[in-house]
Amino acid sequence: MTALEPLAFPTDLDGWLSFATDRATERIARVRGVDERLAAETGLPVRERLALWNDAEIALHEATSEAYVLSESHPDESVRGAAESQVQALEALAAARLLDRGLWAAFDGADTGDLDAEEQRLLAFVQRDFRRGGVALDDAARERVRELTDRDTELGLAFSRSIRDGRREIRVEPAALAGLPDDFLAEHPAGDDGLVVLTTDYPDLMPVREYATDRGTRTALVAAYNDLAWPENEPVLAELLAVREERARLLGYTDWADFETEPRMIGSGAAIPAFLDRLDEASRDAAAAEYPLLLERLRVDDPDAEAVTLADFWYLASALKAENHDVDALEVRSYFSFDRVLPGVLETTGRLLDVEYVPVGVPTWHEDVHSYDVVRAGERLGRIHLDMHPREGKFTHAACFPLAPGIVGRSLPEAVLLCNFARGLMTHDEVVTFFHEFGHLVHDILGGAQRFVRFAGVATEWDFVEAPSQLLEEWAWDAGVLASFTANADGDPIPADLVARMRVADGFGRALEVRRQLGHANVSYHLHVDRPADLQAATERLYAASSPVRPLPGLHPYAGFGHLTGYGACYYTYQWSLVIARDLLSAFGGDLMDPEVARRYRREILEQGGRRDAADLVQAFLGRPYAFDAYRDWLAGS
Repeated sequence: MTALEPLAFPTDLDGWLSFATDRATERIARVRGVDERLAAETGLPVRERLALWNDAEIALHEATSEAYVLSESHPDESVRGAAESQVQALEALAAARLLDRGLWAAFDGADTGDLDAEEQRLLAFVQRDFRRGGVALDDAARERVRELTDRDTELGLAFSRSIRDGRREIRVEPAALAGLPDDFLAEHPAGDDGLVVLTTDYPDLMPVREYATDRGTRTALVAAYNDLAWPENEPVLAELLAVREERARLLGYTDWADFETEPRMIGSGAAIPAFLDRLDEASRDAAAAEYPLLLERLRVDDPDAEAVTLADFWYLASALKAENHDVDALEVRSYFSFDRVLPGVLETTGRLLDVEYVPVGVPTWHEDVHSYDVVRAGERLGRIHLDMHPREGKFTHAACFPLAPGIVGRSLPEAVLLCNFARGLMTHDEVVTFFHEFGHLVHDILGGAQRFVRFAGVATEWDFVEAPSQLLEEWAWDAGVLASFTANADGDPIPADLVARMRVADGFGRALEVRRQLGHANVSYHLHVDRPADLQAATERLYAASSPVRPLPGLHPYAGFGHLTGYGACYYTYQWSLVIARDLLSAFGGDLMDPEVARRYRREILEQGGRRDAADLVQAFLGRPYAFDAYRDWLAGS
């Protein structure tokens, strides 16, 4: 068999413009050709119909993934714009196919007698997709659903674009940077006006909110970040919520949450508030005990302070960890230089997953991108691309994006990390985030040896996809793992006793962090379901009700809440997945590098892709259904 080749990227702007447009156009034509055949050749066996459907879906996945990556990462605005246009066209085509009665006839009532189990699963998913797409509606309703679906895509792209381009700046006196590390100060000299520019990019935001002793500086920058993409996204989000509500009701669902959750583990929209109530109960008492300690510490700096705000949270938690547990965040940071963390993450996950990451010198969309072949026993399993530092026009958070689907005998899986880490020293939180996002990346690659694109890569239920990445975070807390790649200015690795103190200290503020996540989940759910007329007031009220740590008043964090497009009403996913991740971790016992457990984890979870339901994947790995107990123990600090 001829070895599969990864994607080849252009080397000049004209080539990139062509890459962003011509490839999508060719794949759209390929899909239309398949659809014509499916509608015309009504006597084809069901197995052949599914194979044709898979061909079309592969073409759609290839083109859509490429377009999304370029729209969020290419340094040239014209390429980003061309890619965005293709995303709209591709998403419109995908939605239109599910409204096509001629296509539906190829699968409606299809005989499953000759199909194997995986083909039967695919058929069931296709049939469900058509029903959820609106194929059974009357002509007028089908047309309205098509319009609403296309508008959802258009609004989602506009929402993301405003966040991507919404970088904010503040200017402060040099004295207002008290508490920031020396390397940060060296990188932020005063300008001609005598002021220092701070931006909402992560390499500025993260250190300022954790280290700045000047409360005004913290508040000003966090406030700027909380108004990212406002007012631009105010009308965009208002219309997006209205579009989703109308679409859900036309399709026969109570609300958008009900529509989104049908194919997920949780099963219904009504189950979301029930799950959030469970989180509320599990974290309430511990958070109530933690908050007075934060307020007491804040009053050491500001005796007149009446409440801890979001701008204080990370600084106060870090201060208390230093004072009560001898964990100095600046000392911790001194061990984590990006040029050591990157190979450390590769080496750790390589040992765990029995793979090698072989650097490849290939053209990409930016010189910052590091590309690697993922290899096991001499066989290339896929390729990854790491785009790790901020720049103008780039995606502003940290996430994994699929680039090419992994189909046996047809295409190698490829995926991309788009992150915004500092080029020098990193906070430990950033290192944890790196491990988290890398968990998505390896899931996408190792799950990429599938017959059907529907099950390739990170293709499980959407409220399970965070579990493997949250599990991998634990390796960023292991003393042995960290000692293997960290070093301070003297070349010494991070001491095991410091890591032990970090782990103990991490227990403080954990319940308040869960309450913060609960706030995000409540905003995500209630904006979609309650449809408040005043988004600002409703969002501020929901955050205030979720956590004793106060939101900054009068701001518009929903305008920069990027998960409202992809996760919709379902931000609960992060805590749902965390419940499972904590249970998965229990299988490793005290040895995170246990080779037998790691093999079973790869085999039963990562390499399965979406071939089985997530609950069955967990059952196969743990030997029992997942439970809430490990999460509750973690929340209690035990």
